[in-house]
Amino acid sequence: MNEIKFTEENLKKLEEAKSRYPNTHAALMPALWIAQEQFGWLSEDVMRYVGNILNIPYEHVLGVAEFYTMYNKKPVGTYHLQVCTNISCMLCGGYDVLDYISNKLNIKPGETTSDGKFTLSEVECLGSCGTAPMMQVNNYYEENLTKEKIDQLLEKLSNS
Repeated sequence: MNEIKFTEENLKKLEEAKSRYPNTHAALMPALWIAQEQFGWLSEDVMRYVGNILNIPYEHVLGVAEFYTMYNKKPVGTYHLQVCTNISCMLCGGYDVLDYISNKLNIKPGETTSDGKFTLSEVECLGSCGTAPMMQVNNYYEENLTKEKIDQLLEKLSNS
């Protein structure tokens, strides 16, 4: 098993993030983001590592990671499809989008396709209410979704 350790580049990113805050607790969210980008998800070992680096108890790190949906607490597919179902998206068909993708990929929210390509998640507001319904694919927004747009996107991602 590989040792959990930030790359030199990510250690520099962490030091830069820490320099912007009055204490290490305030740098926890950027540190978790850096960790997730490097390791793909936040395992217990990764969260303990981040806590040790910042001198923050694991329980606090876990609480922050559990509270925010942007942190993955289990492995996700190559493409993480995060469908917003908050009020604006819900009123514009967010649940229809979630159900359509779920049926199309034959997975439920929280599951990953057997080939590891797609993970489907239902998430709270992603801050793009004016372009509802929408979803975030990895770190990019796909907005004003229709069945046709979803089909085109899934086709494109399946072939990449």
